[in-house]
Amino acid sequence: MTFRPGTRSAAIPALLLGSVVSAAAQTSPAVHHLPATPSTVAYGYYWAQAKPALRIASGDIVEVETLLTNVPDRLVAAGVAAEAVEASLRAVVSQVTDKGPGGHILTGPIFIEGAEPGDVLEVRILGVGLAIPYGYNGCSGFMREACGEPRTRIIPLDTVRMTGDLGGGIIVPLKPFFGSMGVAPPEAMGKVNSAPPGIHAGNLDNKELVAGTTLFIPVHAPGALFEVGDGHAGQGNGEVDITAMETSLTGTFQFVVRKDMKLKWPRAETPTHYITMGLDPDLTEATKIAVRETLDFLVTEKKFTREDAYMFTSVAIDFAITQLVDGTKGVHAMIAKSLFGRR
Repeated sequence: MTFRPGTRSAAIPALLLGSVVSAAAQTSPAVHHLPATPSTVAYGYYWAQAKPALRIASGDIVEVETLLTNVPDRLVAAGVAAEAVEASLRAVVSQVTDKGPGGHILTGPIFIEGAEPGDVLEVRILGVGLAIPYGYNGCSGFMREACGEPRTRIIPLDTVRMTGDLGGGIIVPLKPFFGSMGVAPPEAMGKVNSAPPGIHAGNLDNKELVAGTTLFIPVHAPGALFEVGDGHAGQGNGEVDITAMETSLTGTFQFVVRKDMKLKWPRAETPTHYITMGLDPDLTEATKIAVRETLDFLVTEKKFTREDAYMFTSVAIDFAITQLVDGTKGVHAMIAKSLFGRR
């Protein structure tokens, strides 16, 4: 059996009420809390040999603190009051010496008992909350020439109205999500840069992965070794200037080891859509991967012939550029569940 997310979204409201029964037949999943400290983060990497910050059972729930992708001095220089910089960020930046090639501060890894290479880790995103009342946006990315003078803009976040103020009367809605959620890559890949996403998921920057959605990631190392960070208060598809509304977030996740699923690439599910993904340094190849993943889903899960699946994909399914700025580009397909109501 492969990707069968259809039974998952219906369970999410029950999860939020604490009444879900996990794959391990638990009636009351254990709930853990994982703060972001110098000893509980992986700074700039995903790695199969990383030391776990937390060990849990399949079905357990974890409340996770995360930190934005920046350093205190730069935030203060951009206009954040020194006292508004999180003490946890100061501690991590000053004390962590084992840094990888990327810039993301990722909380974890979380070791999920029973997860083995070839399995799938089901990550139920139960809640996402703002940890600080500001975010920032830099300027570089896909069209650096459009930036003018380089600067970082601090964005006040209104947690009541759920809006961000870009200045000049520009108000944007907040839809917080984690830019980076992933597992350890295969051991042979070594310590992988946190910036490019891949078969381990990682820095997907997929704005659809808000609270109430589920991410499915193929497992490549014992325990899966899940890490999360790169909080975004909101983002547009493409993330063209290389940053979103970058901020610190808290997240609540439930982790389920799926022995009954086999995936090559990450997939996801929202209450209204299935999501397939393609990732590659070349945008055309990333799109082809996303199309092939969509066809595989339709053939395996919805019992289309491959020819019918390809035609159906062309007339009924939307493909979007997830992001253009992480080295490895992303494309995702939004497959509306409503399309299958009569089938």
